[in-house]
Amino acid sequence: MGNRGMEDLIPLINKLQDAFSSIGQSCNLDLPQIAVVGGQSAGKSSVLENFVGRDFLPRGNGIVTRRPLILQLVNSKAEYAEFLHCKGRKFVDFEEVRLEIEAETDRITGSNKGISPIPINLRVYSPNVLNLTLIDLPGMTKVAVGDQPHDIEHQIRDMLMQFITKESCLVLAVTPANMDLANSDALKIAKEVDPQGLRTIGVITKLDLMDEGTDARDILENKLLPLRRGYIGVVNRSQKDIDGKKDIRAALAAERKFFLSHPAYRHIAERMGTPHLQKTLNQQLTNHIRDTLPGLRSKLQSQLLSLEKEVEEYKNFRPDDPTRKTKALLQMVQQFGVDFEKCIEGSGDQVDTSNLSGGAKINRIFHERFPFELVKMEFDEKELRKEISYAIKNIHGVRTGLFTPDLAFEAIVKKQIIKLKEPCLKCIDLVIQELINTVRQCTNKLGSYPRLREETERIVTTYVRERDSKTKDQVLLLIDIELSYINTNHEDFIGFANAQQRTAANATKKRVMPNQVIRRGWLTINISIMKGGSKDYWFVLTAESLSWYKDEEEKEKKYMLPLDNLKLRDVEKGFMSSKHVFAIFNTEQRNVYKDLRQIELACDTQEDVDSWKASFLRAGVYPEKDQPESEDAMNPSDTVSMDPQLERQVETIRNLVDSYIGIVNKSIRDLMPKTIMHLMINSAKDFIHSELLAYLYSAADQGSLMEESAEQAQRRDEMLRMYHALKEALVLIGDISTTTVSVPLPPPVDDSWIVSWCLAIMFSFVLTDIKKIQFCRSGYHRGCILSGPKLHLRLYSLFLCLNSASPSTIRHYNQLIKNAKLTRRPK
Repeated sequence: MGNRGMEDLIPLINKLQDAFSSIGQSCNLDLPQIAVVGGQSAGKSSVLENFVGRDFLPRGNGIVTRRPLILQLVNSKAEYAEFLHCKGRKFVDFEEVRLEIEAETDRITGSNKGISPIPINLRVYSPNVLNLTLIDLPGMTKVAVGDQPHDIEHQIRDMLMQFITKESCLVLAVTPANMDLANSDALKIAKEVDPQGLRTIGVITKLDLMDEGTDARDILENKLLPLRRGYIGVVNRSQKDIDGKKDIRAALAAERKFFLSHPAYRHIAERMGTPHLQKTLNQQLTNHIRDTLPGLRSKLQSQLLSLEKEVEEYKNFRPDDPTRKTKALLQMVQQFGVDFEKCIEGSGDQVDTSNLSGGAKINRIFHERFPFELVKMEFDEKELRKEISYAIKNIHGVRTGLFTPDLAFEAIVKKQIIKLKEPCLKCIDLVIQELINTVRQCTNKLGSYPRLREETERIVTTYVRERDSKTKDQVLLLIDIELSYINTNHEDFIGFANAQQRTAANATKKRVMPNQVIRRGWLTINISIMKGGSKDYWFVLTAESLSWYKDEEEKEKKYMLPLDNLKLRDVEKGFMSSKHVFAIFNTEQRNVYKDLRQIELACDTQEDVDSWKASFLRAGVYPEKDQPESEDAMNPSDTVSMDPQLERQVETIRNLVDSYIGIVNKSIRDLMPKTIMHLMINSAKDFIHSELLAYLYSAADQGSLMEESAEQAQRRDEMLRMYHALKEALVLIGDISTTTVSVPLPPPVDDSWIVSWCLAIMFSFVLTDIKKIQFCRSGYHRGCILSGPKLHLRLYSLFLCLNSASPSTIRHYNQLIKNAKLTRRPK
């Protein structure tokens, strides 16, 4: 071609193709290649076999090529074939190559005519080929046959698009000559991905099967549906020739004879046939690789830099080196401890921006989920008053009490404090589960050594569960401590005097927090379809109101709802809805929004619902059963006794219980996170840093712990192979001269070939007239001077044609007329 470097371009791409295929195309690098597309039975396989000079591709009816075949042709003195999946085995008999392709296809796709995008890599060495790489793709079809999937057409199309949409891929569009070119599936799909025709090469097959009296001359001369790279015609063997085992060399000789003897093609015979097509593709692919070389070099360098850090530990790798195993074990255990601590404490590196995890989830459990559980379990007002009434009566016995008994207050308070055990234990269980999830997340980096990962996860999880029981014992001890002494001298306790003076009017607790923004976010308001349907709004919750806007810019306010007398209520998720719902309603049975008694708000997840509920709790909006504020007087039918004195005592005890339970809840909400952090989370961090390594050594020997998985060994080998292949490619590309003489890309085809044809005819007439005039003026022939009108008429016709021609054509003909030096001769 031009220099040694350019001849090595295609083999270089072959090496990269093999390397990428062996690792499952993990490197996002589009290599220059030629993809062969066309309809079924268009002759794609025959063209490829003609290149090789051997029968080696599967044949039959319907879809035969069911996986992409990456065919790498290498010019060599010996003739044999190799498969990437059969390393080290050389196929000398090409019938075995056919059988291996069929077997490898069935291994992935089965025998039901299904398809797969996983390619088969075949390399053919032969003295009869030029260096060339092609991808044989399944033929396009429209109707599923037999056991084929019903969407086989779309599957094949998607597969073709995976290859031909890449800018580095040349498209070899194969179309049989005995079908209308306008109906060519290959040209249609090539036009979609390459509208300018920069990457498309046309191949016309079955020229010998055209109806008698017809030919494809206009197509091959690039006049009908012109392509920038033009068309090349080939004549393949017929099915009879294939069945009769006709030699491909004889077929190529017959093809050559066909073009030389055919009256429509003999003038372009040198540009037709399989040898010319192979030579052209070799040159086109080489030029294409040269053009994409700068971009390919930069991509290779980028890939090499990204692999450099990962490959560093593998460069001097020795699997049986005990010092390496010891060092790796220490590093991995230390890294696991650092990762665990970062997940819990938070860090600025490798932040998950899509989901909460680790410490963030535990924080939500502490300050949103646990307070909400405390509020949910609080007492039913009616039942509480009944219990207080019974307690007072039982303490007085047969006597009529004049004063409110302390024992009734303590009995009710202790009963309510005992109820705190359930949400506290539930909080510990939630934290335990999140800790275990965090441990599993951090052990993902130990996946290279499955035994080490398994033992690490088992040891740390076992320790966490051991701390679970100790933490629960400590929390239950806190509850028992609260039960052991009811501190009525607490500074926040209202006392008997205040409790007796408190009435329903002044018992309502005003929120002490200012009107600050508590939460912002998107929520869906569920409204019936008849009233406009569900809509998403941007909600802003403050200490005094709930407002919603059109969007997060908060410019167009839709409504503002005061929080007075509002409660929360759970709503079951609808059958057709995927969202989780809760509701807000007014305790005074008033409409909350327009004519709605309650507003149903929907979130994508239950976690979002719980988080919003916790935010409403901070604003003083409680669940439906919770009545922390004083209720209106009960109906006479609901009371246990009509004795006014007893009612006053019940109300006093009720206020005292409310005040004291508030103190206990505040204390528990503060102590629970501290207890869990000290006894469970911090203890787990200390255990990982100081004792995990000793437990690992006692659990198994170092050799078994550091035994690599088969996947890790394969990944290391593939990464090293890729690394060295990239380095070799960069060295080879660096030695290649990009100034090699090559055929440039043809200019865009002018579709106005009909106008050019008319121009040529008209100009031939004009030149003939000019020559006759010059001949007569020379004195050799005096009787042949043409009349002026006749010449002017032809010049005028030429002028009309030039008006419809392209600017470059007009300049060309103007120069020719100028060179003719037509001048008027005096009479």
